[in-house]
Amino acid sequence: MQRIDLNVDLGEGGDADARLIALASSVNIACGGHAGDASTLRSAMELAAGRGVAVGAHPGWEDPEHFGRRPLDLSAAELAAALDRQLGRFAEMAATLEIVISHVKPHGALYHQADAEHGYAAALLDAMERHAPGAAVTVPPRGLLQEMAGARGVAVIREGFADRRYGSDGRLVPRSEPDAVLTDPHQAVSQAIELAPRVDTLCVHGDGAAALRILTAVREGLLASGWSIRPPQPALTLR
Repeated sequence: MQRIDLNVDLGEGGDADARLIALASSVNIACGGHAGDASTLRSAMELAAGRGVAVGAHPGWEDPEHFGRRPLDLSAAELAAALDRQLGRFAEMAATLEIVISHVKPHGALYHQADAEHGYAAALLDAMERHAPGAAVTVPPRGLLQEMAGARGVAVIREGFADRRYGSDGRLVPRSEPDAVLTDPHQAVSQAIELAPRVDTLCVHGDGAAALRILTAVREGLLASGWSIRPPQPALTLR
């Protein structure tokens, strides 16, 4: 039986975290940059610990007005300071609750900018070394971030998105374009099954109005197709 991780974002202000986490095998918890605060961080971590899922940090640009999804043109040093604030907060809470940090997944625009710019990728990997040594980094497959992580010996988790549309070039359609987000559970299931053999984890965004319906359908669809849903297995080798 093939295995795949099913991840979801938590601590972003929604009211369905407990129901979402019951369907996932790993979670990415907002660290107070694009969303979240000390209270939501602790609550999400405690929910995750109670379910026995893999716990990851979800840092992003400190731009809550745009939910961290607007590209910013800041220096690598400014990003490093923001990551120190967020990952430092996350690591402190994880230590308090005796939770192991499984992975770090940058959020929104930072996810894409760190995969395109060496300075941002290095700032992310450096911050991980300071605050979450041994954690894997969640990456777009075959991109700059995977390459730089591999060169440093940092394990990677290759990610696909069940609820985001892909273009003919294999890249995510920008959210500014129509139909960039899949809201039909049947379409999401079909895409998840297509992507699963090529990635280590599949994401369903936790902030969407259809998140619970989509995550439920994707989980059921994967299981019906013979997939075992388990926490991620990071890899050190480039693939």
